[in-house]
Amino acid sequence: MSDVPLRGVVAGHGPLARALVEAAETISGVTGALTAVTNTGCDRALIEQRVVQAIGDSPAIVFVDMPTGSCFFAAMQAARASARIKVVTGVNLAMLVDFVFHRDLALPEAAERAARTGATAIRLP
Repeated sequence: MSDVPLRGVVAGHGPLARALVEAAETISGVTGALTAVTNTGCDRALIEQRVVQAIGDSPAIVFVDMPTGSCFFAAMQAARASARIKVVTGVNLAMLVDFVFHRDLALPEAAERAARTGATAIRLP
């Protein structure tokens, strides 16, 4: 269990991050747990600055849209600089909705849960 609720930062290309955050808030009714960061109009250094600013002083998971590209590399740079940041790639709506209800978990456990939840949500019915 974490003493401080975890932050969730969703970093993505174009309007994707904002759309995912808005959808997760609408479904869950939980607001303020997720912050969207876009790479629109910036380089890797500015994306990293935006990610770090969105995290603030709390431990956080940065949910990234793809396991490559500018958002991923910026998130990984921030995570290398701080043990209180974990990165989960392949963000999807299922993992974000689950995350907002389990922000009291320890950071490593929450990151593992997010990855597992997101992977489980991908299937062929």
